[in-house]
Amino acid sequence: MQQPSLDQPSTEAGSATGFRMEPLYWLLPAVPLVIVLEYAHAPAMWVFLASCVAIIPLAGLMGQATECLAEALGSGIGGLLNATFGNAAELIIALVALTRNEVMLVKASITGSIIGNVLLVLGLSMLAGGLRWRKQLFNRTAASMGATLLALATFGLIVPTVYYHLLEADPHVRQALGDRNRPIELISEEIAALLALTYLLSLVFSLHTHRHLFAETEPTEAGHAVVAPWSLRTAVVVLAVSTALIAWISEFLVGSVEGARHALGMSEVFVGVIVVAVIGNAAEHSTAILMAMKNKMDLAVNIAVGSGIQIALFVAPVLVFASVLMNTQPPLDLHFTLMEVVSVVIAIVVVALVAQDGETHWMEGVMLLVVYVMIALAFYHLPGKL
Repeated sequence: MQQPSLDQPSTEAGSATGFRMEPLYWLLPAVPLVIVLEYAHAPAMWVFLASCVAIIPLAGLMGQATECLAEALGSGIGGLLNATFGNAAELIIALVALTRNEVMLVKASITGSIIGNVLLVLGLSMLAGGLRWRKQLFNRTAASMGATLLALATFGLIVPTVYYHLLEADPHVRQALGDRNRPIELISEEIAALLALTYLLSLVFSLHTHRHLFAETEPTEAGHAVVAPWSLRTAVVVLAVSTALIAWISEFLVGSVEGARHALGMSEVFVGVIVVAVIGNAAEHSTAILMAMKNKMDLAVNIAVGSGIQIALFVAPVLVFASVLMNTQPPLDLHFTLMEVVSVVIAIVVVALVAQDGETHWMEGVMLLVVYVMIALAFYHLPGKL
């Protein structure tokens, strides 16, 4: 949930001349490459790898176009646009996977995105910023609220999982409940509705009623006026084209997952939790790190924690309801593996501890990254089917 007052990472002076050829966009040649590989019937592993690379700059273009629209349309609508399109790449990939009934991959990407944002993105940002600045400050109120929202969302994941393992997994308990036994899908839909409602209320809180609580802790640098690099029309065109290309390439990525994971020796849950989650968030990863290196830790924390909130409170419920409309088999529910739930809980606890004092240094970044690597290793060694 990126706040509008903090969410201007790419609209500083000097960008008004038009397209900014950032290192992220050097990967754009991968877009035609993956199209050629797909229609040339190249091995699945190469199609998968090229698709992963191609989605990264397209997600960056989508993010930049959204920021331009936010600047042109004002803070209220702009905040809503950033909240909606902040994780559009992950949402598109997940929707494409749902059309192919890749439910396990989608569920793994949900938890992987939450873990990746609050551990990997935030850890890299704190490390990169801390190596350049001895101590960095951020808004403790905003960070604490973000951690609290993530904790609430985690509880929404725990309840269906506990219900499944304590009730549905035990035939004797299920038989004893009889007609009172509610299917896990129905409980997931009810909880998804509550999570979505909480997300909408959090937007009202942060963008309207208590916007003053989310002010930046760092003073704005003099001489750096905020200007939109693209016109409104250009931003709309770029947003539409990049969204369409991501949807198209996501078809290639999801279609090649099965062959690629066998070729690379990876389990399906590892691909979802680590690979797909990192690819979908790559553009935001780079932005958060760059902001931290510029001593804008408020923005870096807001991007990392806010993106995790979007995934848990917005993307996950949307995918649950989309699964109902698509009638996917099996349907998408909020019952996750115990390893996924435990990993998310650990991630939220760690970020809550980090957010307590409103300041950070490079060693805190190292600690977050170490936790992320340990979780990644655990998922890598898990069997293919849980």
